[in-house]
Amino acid sequence: MRWAYAVVCCMLWLMPLRSATLERLSLEEMIEQSTEIVRGRVLGTRTVLRGPVVYTLVQVQIDESWKGPRTGRVEVAIPGGVYGGARQSFSGAPTLDAGPDYLLFLWTGKAAVTQVIGLSQGVFVVARDANGQRIASRPASPERMLDPRTGAEVRDSAMAMPLDEMRVRVNRTLSGKSR
Repeated sequence: MRWAYAVVCCMLWLMPLRSATLERLSLEEMIEQSTEIVRGRVLGTRTVLRGPVVYTLVQVQIDESWKGPRTGRVEVAIPGGVYGGARQSFSGAPTLDAGPDYLLFLWTGKAAVTQVIGLSQGVFVVARDANGQRIASRPASPERMLDPRTGAEVRDSAMAMPLDEMRVRVNRTLSGKSR
């Protein structure tokens, strides 16, 4: 009997989770709600098990901090990953790979765990365009999203802008908030 119960528990734990509903965030909302905004590169990853949830912990070398006091490195917890041969995935969770230059909108809660705000909404890849200008961009999330004001289902849209313009928007939003 115990064996059958253990098998059922393991099967439930290994089943893919149902998709989540995300709140669509505007750029200004991400700027205001983030505790940190940093540009950097992935140094490495590891996975941990916290309760029943697998997290991928991503070490990011900070090249530039736009909001928040942090310099050096930050460890970002992303839900999902492979731990002990078991794979968990979460709708909307971003994947951060070694190599690209990222602009990350981060949030650190009371438990001192730093996460990407809005899941994949808070991850921008910074790359040079054909003219050599650095562009921060992210694709539209395919996940179900709700407008926080109306509760209506909405579609996300891709976002891309020159990195310098993004910096201006961040600074403008932050200075407007402090007034």
